[in-house]
Amino acid sequence: MNDDANSRLIEQLNLRLTELTHQLQRTRLADYVSLVEQPRRMVLLNFVAGVARGVGFAIGFTILGAMVLYLLQRVLALNLPVVGGFIAAVIRIVEEQLARSPPRP
Repeated sequence: MNDDANSRLIEQLNLRLTELTHQLQRTRLADYVSLVEQPRRMVLLNFVAGVARGVGFAIGFTILGAMVLYLLQRVLALNLPVVGGFIAAVIRIVEEQLARSPPRP
């Protein structure tokens, strides 16, 4: 009877150990440890990720700014007295800044 209980306990432990092994494989812990052991690679990956985020931010902000300017021009075309003057001033400032910027090759 004692051997039977021990064998069931060993089976349960093996099952739990197998589950734990699968969980560790899913977390890719070995990949993380190898990355931490190579600091140059980690710095390079973080640098590339930062550059990609910066480029994405710049492109997104440019698109958002263009959409806002487009909408402002459409509202200005409606000739609303209060809003029209404000929007005209904003567009004038933007156009002056564009005129001051050096031409791109």
